[in-house]
Amino acid sequence: MDSPYGIASLWAQGDFLIKSVAVILLIMSIASWWVIVIRAWGLWRLRSSAHGLNDFWHAQSFAEGLRTLGEDRNTPFRHLAEEGQAALDHHSNHKTDLHGHLPLAEWLTACLRASIDESAERLQRGLAVLASVGSTAPFVGLFGTVWGIYHALVGIGVSGQASIDKVAGPVGEALIMTAFGLAVAIPAVLGYNALNRANKGVLNKLNRFAHQLHAYFITGSPMQNKGAITKLSPRKEV
Repeated sequence: MDSPYGIASLWAQGDFLIKSVAVILLIMSIASWWVIVIRAWGLWRLRSSAHGLNDFWHAQSFAEGLRTLGEDRNTPFRHLAEEGQAALDHHSNHKTDLHGHLPLAEWLTACLRASIDESAERLQRGLAVLASVGSTAPFVGLFGTVWGIYHALVGIGVSGQASIDKVAGPVGEALIMTAFGLAVAIPAVLGYNALNRANKGVLNKLNRFAHQLHAYFITGSPMQNKGAITKLSPRKEV
């Protein structure tokens, strides 16, 4: 026997606007969970790639060190190392160009920083979706609740019956939309915070690796001093 209350009843009795709000919340939920799963999987792969950083510096050659960072050339750590080597080769082979007159240290710093900026942009992809869903989903659900309560009260007024059994059903069903909004927003907010914190950890490792690469290309050996890491950090948007 079907219950006269609940989600099924809300969907059956709801008008076009209520159903549209429910569909929008469903799309928001699917989009946020998609971003969370895809970005979490990517960060897990990056963590596996970061485990090869120690092996990189124990390699006997630069090419051997690259293999320790994985076969995927799109990973931030391998991309950073390859960009540094490419910048060194380009500077050495184009002494007559304008950038050939720049000090090698400055040229390497600029190229490594550009690589970190590109990696930071890739890591931030999808987080705007989570931020938007987390901030708007509760209000979308609240809008559906207000609209549902309005129609419930109009129906009660037309019928002329204001007993508790006539009020509780329609109003309670309308309040479900608020719960839907919160159920969509909470995972999006938690996912955004977790992914943002994990991204900062990856960028910190990239900065340390970039400083070591910079020292390696200049002097031929990695430096342990971390004082110049800030020079290679990604630019912050104002």
